[in-house]
Amino acid sequence: MKYKRVLLKLSGEALAGQKGHGIDQETLARFSNEIKQLIVTGVEIAVVIGGGNIHRGVSESTLNMDRTTSDHMGMLATVINSLALQDSLERCGVTTRVLSAIEMREVAEPYIRRRAVRHLEKGRVIIFAAGTGNPYFTTDTAAALRANEIDAEIILKATKVDGVYDKDPMKHSDAVKFETLKYIDSLNKNLKVMDSAALSLCMDNDIGIIVFNVFHNGNIEKAIIGEKIGTLVTN
Repeated sequence: MKYKRVLLKLSGEALAGQKGHGIDQETLARFSNEIKQLIVTGVEIAVVIGGGNIHRGVSESTLNMDRTTSDHMGMLATVINSLALQDSLERCGVTTRVLSAIEMREVAEPYIRRRAVRHLEKGRVIIFAAGTGNPYFTTDTAAALRANEIDAEIILKATKVDGVYDKDPMKHSDAVKFETLKYIDSLNKNLKVMDSAALSLCMDNDIGIIVFNVFHNGNIEKAIIGEKIGTLVTN
C-alpha cells in the first residue's frame, strides 16, 4: 500500500446510494466490506461523513432558521450517519470507534486527538462525527482538520464523479478532467474540490487530496495502493 494512514471523506449523499435520501443499507454494506478488506492489510482508516442525506431532507424547514441552529442540526445528522456506518462495519467484524466533536457519551466517545491516534494504532476504524463541533464549518473542513491532527498521509474525498473537472461534467459534455491539480489553482478557479477553508488548511500543511468516484467497486483500494484514479490535488 502506498499510504499507511488515510482519512476517507464520505458525503452523506454517498450513503443514500441511488435513493437520494436517507441511508441505503446495500451501499453501506459495500463501503463496509471495502474498508474491511483494507483493514486486514494493515491500513489505518479514519472516516468523516457528511449529513446531507438527512439534513437536506429538512432544509426547507431551516430556511428562516438561525444559521448556528441549522448547522448544529447538520452536525447531529452526521452522528446518525456515523452510528449507521459503525453498525455496518461491526457486523462485518471490524472494530470501530465513533468520536464526536459534540459530547454525547451515551452514543460516542468525545474527540481526543491522542485517543484517536491510539485507536488507529490498534487497528480500529475511527469515525469522526459532528464535524468540528462549531457552526459555519463544513465537514470538508472537519476532514482537513482531523487529517492533519492524526497525521494522515492523504485525504480520500469520495464523490459521485471520477475526479475534478473544469466545469460540471453532469451538465457539460465537453468538461475536461484534471489528472493533477494544485491547491492554488483550485482556489483561484473556484473548482469546488472542497471549501476554501479546507483547501487552505491542506495547502498550508502539505497534505494531498485524491478526489475519486466511490461508486466504482474497488476504487478506495486503488487510491490507497497508488493507482492513478480520480484527481490528485497537491501543492
